[in-house]
Amino acid sequence: MKVVAFERSVQGTGASRRLRNAGKTPGIIYGGAGEPKMIELDHNALFHALKKEAFHSSILDLEVSGKSEKALLRAFQMHPFKPLVLHVDFQRVSASEKIHVKVPLHFMNQETAPGVKLGHGIINHILNELEVSCLPADLPEFIEVDLGKGELGQTFHLSDITLPKGVTAITHGDDNPAVANISLPAGGVSEAAGEGEGETPAA
Repeated sequence: MKVVAFERSVQGTGASRRLRNAGKTPGIIYGGAGEPKMIELDHNALFHALKKEAFHSSILDLEVSGKSEKALLRAFQMHPFKPLVLHVDFQRVSASEKIHVKVPLHFMNQETAPGVKLGHGIINHILNELEVSCLPADLPEFIEVDLGKGELGQTFHLSDITLPKGVTAITHGDDNPAVANISLPAGGVSEAAGEGEGETPAA
């Protein structure tokens, strides 16, 4: 994805306020061999880009004053109640250095899982993203989790996911965390437990 930005020379709260009033968002790009660079971006284009999942987990082509740099979105600050992006941070990436990025999980074949289709269970997403380490060229836009064979009561773990080539999961404390499970909805009963329902006890 391509992002167009411009260098900004004036800093400070007042300058940032004037930028926002002019439909611009202040930002910074840092990291790598270059010095931190203060930038400004078109607010509306940035606001719509932030709604796209890929914008948060892809290597971006950040063009600053005509020169392109590879970068990752690292942070952004929103106004407490207005649809307004106050500030955005990008980090330069090198093709030869591994990066740590949170990648969204896409859950596949949820409706056809036996535990859902036959067992009337519901799928609970325990994780919605996974932190990974990889070279920029190997960064996936998302990681698929196939739930097609899931049975009622089954829990899917990290070990059940096939990671793309060159991608390593980063776990904090738990080497094989739970990713999703299939359970009965609250108040639900299994078919076996429900067989006696509807019977009126003798007076």
